Amino acid sequence: MKEGGVGGANTLTGLDFEQEVDFQNLLAAKPGYEVKPIPGKAGKGVYFKGELVARCFRKHDFYNYLEEEDVDWEPKISKQLLPDDALLVIVRETLFIIEVKYQQVAGSVDEKLQTCDFKRKQYQKLVAGLGLRVEYVYVLNDWFRQPCYKDVLDYIHSVNCQYKFGSLPLAWLGLPE
Repeated sequence: MKEGGVGGANTLTGLDFEQEVDFQNLLAAKPGYEVKPIPGKAGKGVYFKGELVARCFRKHDFYNYLEEEDVDWEPKISKQLLPDDALLVIVRETLFIIEVKYQQVAGSVDEKLQTCDFKRKQYQKLVAGLGLRVEYVYVLNDWFRQPCYKDVLDYIHSVNCQYKFGSLPLAWLGLPE
């Protein structure tokens, strides 16, 4: 990735992120994929060659999905977490919470990276009765490759959260290529 560079959303094996990214548009731009509303359902459906393979949720769409599934969030957590992007991969029964973090100077994102364990556990509480696993993943730019981030990156993995630099491989998400 380079400042002022062109996005790589046309690569075949993953979703390449840039600073301003729309996760659903990245998916829709992949050959064979389509992202569109599912009539009467929360969020949007992710279709590969016409077959529903996943569902995407943003912010309050996630709570609309929980309502569809008869999950009352209020007894489970004290305050709503509003995901930038959540991807429910149907075949894996896995909910991915995807956070894109880009930095060009030191700032508040540094400390936000340390909240993944808490947030992942909150999402686990919300979907526990649905039989879903939760994966919390950061997509980071190269800024976070600096040696001063080693401890934070080690921590992310130590609490069973994930990070990727610049892209999310479709196969890693459990989506067809």
